Amino acid sequence: MIQMIIRADDIGYSEAVNYGIEKSVRDGLIRSAGLMPNMPYAEHGVRLLEGLDVCIGQHTNICLGKPCCDPGEIPSLVQENGEFLPSSAYRNAFAEGRDLVDLNDAVKEAEAQYFRFKEITGKEPAYFEAHAIMSENLWKALEIVAEKHHLLFNYMTPMTKIGSFCGKPVASCVMESMDPEYDPFETLKKAVENARKDMPNIFVCHPGYVDDYLLKHSSLTLNRTKEVAMLCDPAVREYLENHHVQLLSYQEIQ
Repeated sequence: MIQMIIRADDIGYSEAVNYGIEKSVRDGLIRSAGLMPNMPYAEHGVRLLEGLDVCIGQHTNICLGKPCCDPGEIPSLVQENGEFLPSSAYRNAFAEGRDLVDLNDAVKEAEAQYFRFKEITGKEPAYFEAHAIMSENLWKALEIVAEKHHLLFNYMTPMTKIGSFCGKPVASCVMESMDPEYDPFETLKKAVENARKDMPNIFVCHPGYVDDYLLKHSSLTLNRTKEVAMLCDPAVREYLENHHVQLLSYQEIQ
């Protein structure tokens, strides 16, 4: 038996992304989804998911929009306009062997987003992790905040093959969503073929629809719509059942 969490990231990224995630939960395979607490459409996304069978985690975001902290308190994370540095800045620095993130700044912002998460949802995060950024200090900061507030930390960086959740090993499935010829069903099939049977496997998706904000701020656009279609396709569910894949939420592996 293969155990797999099919997770949706980016609740709050934009209004259209929220609608795609809601569709993927209501009619599809998503039972765990990550909230970006700092984003203007975070509350909208949570409202759409009310009453649905999904656990919501904190998808800590330090590369899009405005921080939950006063920008003056976290200078290493922000531009002159007070918004976060873009993800490209982190990628470029990582390629040069530099980490742009100051550990103390990251702790402050991750904790502020945790408080905002609770304000929006009225709950503790079902899991605690981060939007994909190349930074060792960010993940150290998350670990510090998780330990302080007894949060369910999912350690799984962009470079991680074997991560952990609450100290238990979890396997990271390969993502191909940035490929122009991306076929999400084929990628999911590869994940099943290569899945570990001795630990849960985490397949990360970014389902969503497209609006003006997404087009202006993300390089991942139309492939999000492909994932919505894949996640809601009955043939995909049948494939998983035929290959003895047990779909879990984070709440079922605590």
